[in-house]
Amino acid sequence: MKDWYLLYCKRSEQERAVINLDRQGVDCYYPQVTVQKITRGKRAESIEPLFPNYVFVHFDPEVVSYTSVRSTRGVADFIRCGTFPQKVREELIYNLMMNEDSVEHQRLLSMLPQPGEKLKLEQGKFQGLEAIYQEADGEKRSFMLINLLGKPVKVSVENTDLLKK
Repeated sequence: MKDWYLLYCKRSEQERAVINLDRQGVDCYYPQVTVQKITRGKRAESIEPLFPNYVFVHFDPEVVSYTSVRSTRGVADFIRCGTFPQKVREELIYNLMMNEDSVEHQRLLSMLPQPGEKLKLEQGKFQGLEAIYQEADGEKRSFMLINLLGKPVKVSVENTDLLKK
């Protein structure tokens, strides 16, 4: 009987792992989101994995062995519970599939400040400092420029620590 499992892949080798697993008849899923980034001064959309270095796989261990999946190029290992690969609930996978690139997710991304916008940090270790928003750093963090001892320093802070001026 087929079950879902979670694999940890080698750095930046998710796509290689998916291609090689697909050749073995293993169904793969790694959720991706569209992210807006500024490269060379221009805004561009790119597609990035929601969970970098992780791939969900769906297979029957009696047909394809754990060893052959684990030994696939690009794969580091299974996420385990003790010595056995941890099974992932089907509902979780289907919910991820249904919500991938949802309107709500895009709305949350659009709420981030614009690059160059001046902000005041409301919480955290840099509380009270004025900062200039640079770019998003993942789902819940942002890069900011703050002025420490007369020199601009780029730091990563939680998005919840931001307060627009």
